[in-house]
Amino acid sequence: MLKPDLPCYDDLEGDSLPKGFSRVIDAHVHVFPDLIFQAVRDWFDEHAWKTRYREKSQDLIAFLLDHGVGHVVALQYAHKPGIADFLNEYMIDIQNRFPGRVTGMATIFPGEDRAREILDRAFEKGLGGVKLHVHVQCFDMDSFEMDEVCDICRDQGKPLVIHAGTEPKSEQYRCDPYELCRADKVERILKNFPGLKICVPHLGFGEITEYKHLAERYDNLWLDTAMVLTDYFPLPEKPDLSTYRKDRIMYGSDFPNIPYAWDRELIWLRDSKVSSEDLEKILYKNALRFFDIQRIPENA
Repeated sequence: MLKPDLPCYDDLEGDSLPKGFSRVIDAHVHVFPDLIFQAVRDWFDEHAWKTRYREKSQDLIAFLLDHGVGHVVALQYAHKPGIADFLNEYMIDIQNRFPGRVTGMATIFPGEDRAREILDRAFEKGLGGVKLHVHVQCFDMDSFEMDEVCDICRDQGKPLVIHAGTEPKSEQYRCDPYELCRADKVERILKNFPGLKICVPHLGFGEITEYKHLAERYDNLWLDTAMVLTDYFPLPEKPDLSTYRKDRIMYGSDFPNIPYAWDRELIWLRDSKVSSEDLEKILYKNALRFFDIQRIPENA
């Protein structure tokens, strides 16, 4: 549960990837146009934590690349109808600023007019899939509107990243994630769209065990690790990645909307008991496959 004045740590940050990490894809990085980004930060400042990194989108991506991250998957979401075209054009510009180093994800507000036209145009211009956020967009995953987005992604062969875990919930949301977000709703989509690759971020935070089991049963489900490996949120028990299906977990940071150093989660992974072979899958190989990324440079 999000609440005001959650801690923001002044922990030391590295100037490069942890020793031994040669290739990393960050599969969960947020970008927005300046005014929307400032509104997002203001919301976090008031209702959760003070975000530590507050530069412009292109500077934030350059920061990660300069620190050794080989490729960035950039995410944003349309919080209301009518702005998806604008956001997608912005994402196309961001992607074009970093040729071959950024995969930008399109967005749509489920149920808005011309959804297929908007997404088809975004894909034609090079965007790599769709990002949705149920907590913010407040739509029913059991709806025609959700199925329409899934149909479009499936038809175009594009993956879908959807924040569908129940946490972190905030009383400031205009809808209740506990009502809209349940693992069984995602399972319906997995069953009905078996050819559609879906990623649920944060290991499905709120229903971590349920999503772990879903990933074992469905080949079209991936999970990312954003913010749940950093010992920031109180969890009933820490996720044990050694018990997960290793080919379905992707590293993601939630950068820059984090209250600690950019590499905190990478350090956790370095110090974990995950084998070097499985770490390679989590750090970049699984994301290569999920997002259809052609190659990433090796960190010197």
